[in-house]
Amino acid sequence: MHTSQIGRPRAFDAEAALEKALMVFWEQGYEGASLTDLTEAMGISRKSLYAAYGNKEDLFRKALQRYTEGPGAYVAKALQAPTAREVAMAFLTGSVRANTLPGLPTGCLGVQGALATGETGRAARDTLAEWRAHGQALLSDRFRQAVQAGDLPAGADPEKIARYVMTIANGVAVQAAGGATCEDLQQVADAALQNWPPA
Repeated sequence: MHTSQIGRPRAFDAEAALEKALMVFWEQGYEGASLTDLTEAMGISRKSLYAAYGNKEDLFRKALQRYTEGPGAYVAKALQAPTAREVAMAFLTGSVRANTLPGLPTGCLGVQGALATGETGRAARDTLAEWRAHGQALLSDRFRQAVQAGDLPAGADPEKIARYVMTIANGVAVQAAGGATCEDLQQVADAALQNWPPA
């Protein structure tokens, strides 16, 4: 009697392989990460990659989700802080730490992955633009709640404050990728919030 192929476990650990793919994308960006780089790092064939994850864009989206739930988890945590200033500080401090984690690529996958992409990287660039816009919208919503609660002045512009905080975080990512230290970047984050809320 033949055993069915259906339900047969994959010959590789899909989660561990996805973690390896994340590292390749984080270090090399979307376009810089070739299918050969990805399959070698993941320890699988192209056929297995396509069967388990879809195409390169699909794999990238899954890696970005893993990044959001792992190194990028500081975003959701920051939004829970009790005051708008504490939200901004937790967001920027989280960004500094995530961009300078020992033993991991420097910078932010959400920023690095989209830099210098050509036509073949358009889908990844668009995905990352949406990802960053979503993060900024979450901040804006949280700052809007702070205005309604009286934690921010009535005339404060939640979208402008969110854009300010996000721009500092994106700058932190670029600086980290260029070799800036955690300590140097934390000083930048602290300085950015000395005058709160930003005018």
